[in-house]
Amino acid sequence: MGFKGGTKFLTFHRGTAAYQLVCFRSQISNPVGLVYRENPIMLSFNVILFALILNILLSRTIQLLLKPLRQPRLVCQLIGGVMMGPSLLARHKSFTSLVFPFTSDFVLENLGRMGVTLFLFVIGVKMDLGLLKRSGKKHLYIALASVFGPLLIVSIVAVLTKESMDEELARVSSIGEIALSLSVTTFPVHYTILEELNLLRSEVGNMALSIALISDAIGINFMVVFEAMKQGDSSAQSIIWYSISCVVMAAFTPVIRRAMVWIIEQTQEGEAVDQFYVIAILLGSFVAAFVTDMFGLGIANGSFWLGLMMPDGRPLGSTLVQKSETIITEVFMPCSFVFMGLSTDFYAMKEAGWSALRPLFGLVISGYLSKFFCTMLAAKAVGVSWRDSLAVSLILSLRGYVELVLYVHWVDRNVIGLPGYSLMILGTIVVVGILTPLISILYDPSKPYMLKQRRTIQHTAQGDHLRILVCIRDKTNLPSLVNLLQLFHPTVQNPFSLHAFYLVELISRANPVFVEHQNQELEDLSGRFPDLEIIHHALKQYQEGREECVELHLFSAATVKPTMYQDVCKLALISKAVFIILPLKKKLAGEMETTEQWGGESGSIITQILDNAPCSVGLLVEKAERWQLPQIASYNFIVLFLGGPDSREALAFSDRMSGNPCVSLTVVRFLASNAEGDDEMQRKLDDGVVTSFWVKNEANEKVNYREVVIRNGADTASAIVGMAAEKYYHMWIVGRKQGINPSLLEGLSTWSDHKEEMGILGDYLSFSESVNSDSVMVVQKQVLTGKGPNFFTPPGSIVSFMRRGRLFW
Repeated sequence: MGFKGGTKFLTFHRGTAAYQLVCFRSQISNPVGLVYRENPIMLSFNVILFALILNILLSRTIQLLLKPLRQPRLVCQLIGGVMMGPSLLARHKSFTSLVFPFTSDFVLENLGRMGVTLFLFVIGVKMDLGLLKRSGKKHLYIALASVFGPLLIVSIVAVLTKESMDEELARVSSIGEIALSLSVTTFPVHYTILEELNLLRSEVGNMALSIALISDAIGINFMVVFEAMKQGDSSAQSIIWYSISCVVMAAFTPVIRRAMVWIIEQTQEGEAVDQFYVIAILLGSFVAAFVTDMFGLGIANGSFWLGLMMPDGRPLGSTLVQKSETIITEVFMPCSFVFMGLSTDFYAMKEAGWSALRPLFGLVISGYLSKFFCTMLAAKAVGVSWRDSLAVSLILSLRGYVELVLYVHWVDRNVIGLPGYSLMILGTIVVVGILTPLISILYDPSKPYMLKQRRTIQHTAQGDHLRILVCIRDKTNLPSLVNLLQLFHPTVQNPFSLHAFYLVELISRANPVFVEHQNQELEDLSGRFPDLEIIHHALKQYQEGREECVELHLFSAATVKPTMYQDVCKLALISKAVFIILPLKKKLAGEMETTEQWGGESGSIITQILDNAPCSVGLLVEKAERWQLPQIASYNFIVLFLGGPDSREALAFSDRMSGNPCVSLTVVRFLASNAEGDDEMQRKLDDGVVTSFWVKNEANEKVNYREVVIRNGADTASAIVGMAAEKYYHMWIVGRKQGINPSLLEGLSTWSDHKEEMGILGDYLSFSESVNSDSVMVVQKQVLTGKGPNFFTPPGSIVSFMRRGRLFW
């Protein structure tokens, strides 16, 4: 076969190692493929597809296998890339010739660089430089110690081992770049790891992000200096041109920032940024990368700096992240790991020998150890506990995407060769693979929230402030919440404190935001919290005329969905809430609106709050859309008491509303035929609570009590349908699932789609077309630390008191 379209000559270069000159066809036609025994992967496009598929399958499989070891995605992707390289699969010539022909290196390398360029742009968009101003002195001291301590120690080790280094590594500029990378903590690396570990909203996570941002600011300045020194290795004139390039780039910063503000001004409130501007900005990240590379500043720096210039919050930042993040992380970044894997050869380390790698290894190991100990001792010196100091030092010792880009940059600059590059990749896999599971074991974000003391409505004495935390995702939650609060009937004798928590999903910025609105003006936050003014006005209007018996506190938080439950539990802990209300909304199609608002099914925010809440939780399902209560004389509520801790808490919840003269309350207790399946202890506790409730309300004509004896779930469903047909109840109140006799629900589980969140009966009431109502309240009683279901109920407000010569529990 002859060559078509001429020939090209290509020299494959890996640092100081050059391979033989290779001649190959510039174009290969493949109209018929395997039918005529042609290799379809000889085409560059097919190479990309095959490499992507293989890397994704490998990394996902490795991630599944290493899940018990709590390995992060970065380690799995790196291992997948290395397995495809000359260290394993590509070592076999048949695999290389079939999967990675000569054209593949060039294609994958450039796609990989594009992926890193876009990834760092998105990370730059997410970064909030305002965090530098909000960082305290402790963060500054820890950052300074964690940067300059390792920098000094690595420099000393470099001086002591300089005689054994090769000529390129022994240069001052090369040593400076390596020492700096081992000393500086990069924000993008730690943000991605903390997000994966769900530690962004933890105290350790916030501290680590602040320190990383300060460290990044220091590192950027040092990087410019060492890069200028590297440019000066060729000629003094290069330093001058490099400095001029830096000044020109800095001068354009306010111009670009003003252009971004202009784009926001052209976008009407509540609308997304025009697609033209989004494409122009993404194209601009490539332009910035091209310009900085042309000036000698590096490809990655241009796109990263452009991302930093993006204005905070909506609409621009969030639109850019939403429209680009998935394709960047799932399509472009795998190409980066394939390219890095193809460039990693552990056999080259063996061929180079220990004597050649020993100086670089000495720098690396001294950098890792000094970084860990300097950070830990500095954190302890400023008053951080040993446990948190250890966690912070482990987090700040992690390596990631930015370091991987630097390793490739060092190869391009001849700072290290192929053996040294492979050593750095191996070090990254080992360090991140060991430290990440240690962090997750050492610092569990859910542990601080669960308590050993009671925080329930049942154990809140009459006359004490009933502390309620209501969570709001957007303004559509307001009608059901305000309607419920209006019927709660607070009085001067029975006041309550209302903590309203407005949660917004964080998209365009990396660091979470928590705001207490008593200390900050609403106008300053309108861009970040779009429905804030409407929510504040609705709650203030509810409080009017009730100031003596209702305390109102408004909070807002912008955070990612995986850590949203931590914000709720933390605020509930701080505010000493006894009850959390989570509003849900039923869709017309008969499904629950949880995917958009609360994140889905088994892994949703609701499930996480139920598992970790420091108090009782109520799920308020709105079945009828309405902005205000109808003006009628009486509202009918019904409590289905099936036994167990959750049912007892549901009864205590309804007892608080029985004092409202506009509320008629019906309590129905379900009893198993012949007491089959009953837990004796639970039944005694149920008897005491029900009896005390009836003794308290027997004189109240608006409170009715009755019992129903049933055999199985079918009888339970039939009884509920009969009650719904008999009278229209505005709200149905039921316990979630703890302690319910299984025989009462036998057969109902097959009808339930949301039983993990709502419980079997709560799900049935919410979705059954036979049960018409305005809303359903599903109550879960507080789960104490290490106790699981509440098998013992100590004395409380309506649980234990002497009436008519008898003691009820």
